[in-house]
Amino acid sequence: MAQGRGGSGGRREPVFDASPEVRVGASDRAAPGGPGRPSPRKPKSKSRKKRSPRRSLIGRMTYWAAVAGLWIVIGGVGTIAYVGAHLPPIQSLEIPKRPPSIQIVDMDGRALARRGDMAGEVLALKELPPHVPKAFIAIEDRRFYHHYGVDPMGIARAAAANVMHRGVAQGGSTLTQQLAKNLFLTQERTVTRKLQEVLLALWLERKFSKTQILELYLNRVYFGAGAYGIEQAALRYFGKSARQINVAEAAMLAGLVKSPSRLAPTRNFNAAEKRAKIVLAAMSELGFISAANEKVALAKPPRIVAQAGNGAVNYVADWIMDALNDTLGHIDEDLIVETSIDATLQASAEKALADELAAKGPKAGVEQGALVAMTPGGAVRAMVGGRNYADSQFNRAVAAKRQPGSAFKPFVYLTALEAGLTPDTVRIDAPVKIKGWSPENYTHEYFGPVTLTKALALSLNTVAVRLTMEVTPMAVIRTAHRLGISSKLEPNASIALGTSEVSPLELVGAFATFANGGYAVIPHVIERVTGANGKRLYARNRQPLGRIVEARHIMMMNTMMQETLTVGTAHKAALPGWPAAGKTGTSQDFRDAWFVGYTAQLVTGVWLGNDDGTSMKKVTGGGLPVDIWSRFMRDGHQGVPVAALPSAPSGGLFTNLFGGSQQSAAPTPPAPVGARQPAAQQQAAGNASLDGWMLNNLFGRSRN
Repeated sequence: MAQGRGGSGGRREPVFDASPEVRVGASDRAAPGGPGRPSPRKPKSKSRKKRSPRRSLIGRMTYWAAVAGLWIVIGGVGTIAYVGAHLPPIQSLEIPKRPPSIQIVDMDGRALARRGDMAGEVLALKELPPHVPKAFIAIEDRRFYHHYGVDPMGIARAAAANVMHRGVAQGGSTLTQQLAKNLFLTQERTVTRKLQEVLLALWLERKFSKTQILELYLNRVYFGAGAYGIEQAALRYFGKSARQINVAEAAMLAGLVKSPSRLAPTRNFNAAEKRAKIVLAAMSELGFISAANEKVALAKPPRIVAQAGNGAVNYVADWIMDALNDTLGHIDEDLIVETSIDATLQASAEKALADELAAKGPKAGVEQGALVAMTPGGAVRAMVGGRNYADSQFNRAVAAKRQPGSAFKPFVYLTALEAGLTPDTVRIDAPVKIKGWSPENYTHEYFGPVTLTKALALSLNTVAVRLTMEVTPMAVIRTAHRLGISSKLEPNASIALGTSEVSPLELVGAFATFANGGYAVIPHVIERVTGANGKRLYARNRQPLGRIVEARHIMMMNTMMQETLTVGTAHKAALPGWPAAGKTGTSQDFRDAWFVGYTAQLVTGVWLGNDDGTSMKKVTGGGLPVDIWSRFMRDGHQGVPVAALPSAPSGGLFTNLFGGSQQSAAPTPPAPVGARQPAAQQQAAGNASLDGWMLNNLFGRSRN
């Protein structure tokens, strides 16, 4: 019998609504497109993320940075190896027992002066007052005790200061680097030399203590005026041992090492004092001295003592010592310096200046003067830098910058000749006005139409200004620089009247080009330097520098400037028997009076004035300067054969080339005075060719 639905023994029917959910898996599905089609790729796992572009860039940068760093290391090691291979020997470093002795002799071997033989003993640091080393540390290397020879922080500070001042305002060298340069290296400024300095500084720091390094530095550094080491400098400037110098004196000495040739208090006390104030401020800032000590030092500046051996030759000796320092660097052996100075002419120059100023200076209101004499080739034969070396060691012949007045006009006229004018070209001497400025002639007299020869001889200001504006002030400045003027010149109309300042040495050197036929000149005084062992350490290159002015223009200029000594402003110049030329100069309000004149033998310039710029009592270039020049030049030409200036032979070349008047020809030399050549030989010398004159006079000795 059939069972019911609920019976246990009957057939059970499936119930779908109560069964669990059944799903078809992906593996149970038919492949798309039917059988035989490949199944699609499985999607990538979510755990494998896509690489970030930023991470990729950082990786590449890291890689190339590592490569660049490797090459930098290789380059640095190679550079150090190269620089180290070219280092000077450093095995025999020792402090010198005494400063070197430097004997200075004249052109004939006669002794002129001696430097370096003062009692400059070596001092230990403990023998010096504490403020002495502190002064040097404060101004030169305030982190001296915190670096190992090179100070990156100091270099960064100096670089920042230089950028702000748009120039070299500070240096980054440590005291150890400066010592390394002074002990082993030359003064050249090259990258290789700087790297050598760094390596040697590191070597010094390893080998010596800070105290030893500071002692070495103080006993070897140059302080100017021929003084090496702090003991010698203290004796030279203050007349006492470095053991006894006070704070103000220590500050002045510390300030000198930056530029000893320029800041030496014997020749530029104001600059040295200004630098010392900077040192005192640095010492106070670092707590090395109290504010009270700083005030005392400022209130009582050091007193510079008179120097032993006070002759004017000491101006020359100081100049030579500065030149030696620039040429050879540190000097650690005895030397003999052979110079171009003529001891006889040097004594004559000193006497001429001193005697004339003693006789006429008080009445004329003149306190100071300078004289420079050189050959047409630039060899300085005599130099006087001031009236009295004992009173003032400032070398006005080399370092003073004064307005040359009309002595600058030859550069204006040479520029005009090179532009196509001739000595017979006519210009109008009449009042002129340029942008509200109205230059006048000295006599307030005007001559109307005049030749350039007459205008230069009479030093007419209006014509010089007209010519300057005609050829442009910049053209005149280029001419002056070409002939050897190195001072800054302002490109304005007043440049024609010598309103830009120059030194006597550079002005005389520029005039030498007129005397030598148009060749470049560099004034020089050192001929040779020999060591104690006889080894030649320096010899001047005697090769001529080449022509910078055409011979025909030199001939014209010499003809014109000869008129200055015959009918012009220097007509009182007396030099019997010798053709001579030159130009006077007087600055505004009679502050400066000049005369620069020359023969084929000597080029000599005389400057007179007052150090404070006050006016003299109507002293002009044609007055007292001409008197001094004439006295010196007469002595300098005694017994010397007469030679003509480079100019056209009488009645010949000048007239034929330029159609000039007979007055343009070179004058016939007057009858001989004293031991001179016969008149016929003088005339032959006057008509000699320019090339023959050059060979015989320019680069030879002037006194035989």
